[in-house]
Amino acid sequence: MATDVMIHTKDLTKRYDNFVAVDRISFDVHRGEVVGFLGPNGAGKSTTMRILTCFISATDGVAKVSGFDCFDEPLEVRRVLGYLPQRAPLYPEMTVHEYLDFCADLRQLPSGDSRKKAVRRVVEVCGLNSFYQKEIRSLSHGQRQRVGLGQALLHDPPVMILDEPTADLDPNEKREFLTYLRDIGSSRTVIISTHNISEVEFACSRTLIIANREGKGGRVVADGPVESIRAQGGTVRYQVGVGAGESGKLPGARELRNALAELKGADSVTEIGSADDKSVKVQIVGAKDADLRAELRRAVSDKSWELLELRRELPPLEDVFRELTLAEDRRDRLAAAE
Repeated sequence: MATDVMIHTKDLTKRYDNFVAVDRISFDVHRGEVVGFLGPNGAGKSTTMRILTCFISATDGVAKVSGFDCFDEPLEVRRVLGYLPQRAPLYPEMTVHEYLDFCADLRQLPSGDSRKKAVRRVVEVCGLNSFYQKEIRSLSHGQRQRVGLGQALLHDPPVMILDEPTADLDPNEKREFLTYLRDIGSSRTVIISTHNISEVEFACSRTLIIANREGKGGRVVADGPVESIRAQGGTVRYQVGVGAGESGKLPGARELRNALAELKGADSVTEIGSADDKSVKVQIVGAKDADLRAELRRAVSDKSWELLELRRELPPLEDVFRELTLAEDRRDRLAAAE
């Protein structure tokens, strides 16, 4: 295993009697990467996280964190690992200060200046100063998750594993938490399990997608930077904006849709609205292997309209996620029916 590989799995499998929760998952996470771990419910994300954090053991395969085996060296794994589940393990009657000191005892951090320095570091990094002396019971969900992130960072672990850490947060709290996450990810390895694709696009440098396989457990269906996974989608989108031009008359949305829908390869055309009354915009979805831009320019010119905007974009990560995960499920259903 390369020295910069901080999380390593090979053919990782977890069975419960006849049910396979995880089916031969293999991936590496390198030093300094922030990886978003995506998958539909039941695909095996949480099971994989629990194996990596030594809460449960695998049935087969290899799992290592910072070079330590999750099965044979669980104490060593826990020493190099920071873990934050969906709901941080907090004691509401404690103040934030008391809780972090308690966690420092559990982590066997030596008392004195080194412990004070470690606590000050997480208080600053996680933005805990304004409620450091408050009881945890009085904090908002977002503040509590930041305290949970603080306990996971207290011993300065090289690897962080976060399992649905923003599930109970409102949009403002999520963005604030993810900003902290992106900052700490610059100096350590982070893998975050989530259902929220926008979080992955905001905070992660790489995406790992696993999909359900009927009766066979989750398996990896995509792995790479967000843009490379978006490129795996079967479609592209075009944003087209037009003005009146030489025709002297701004087309209506229906007229523009009808004109562009006639193009070969334009699978769908929908109005997306305009910021003023001098233009009209539509979105066109077409196959990835065809470039419609020349035809779109020609169609607009033929109507004597003015082309104000023409952009070709890869599909959103959410669309590709649906394509990949649903295609995997369909393949398994077809195979089972044969």
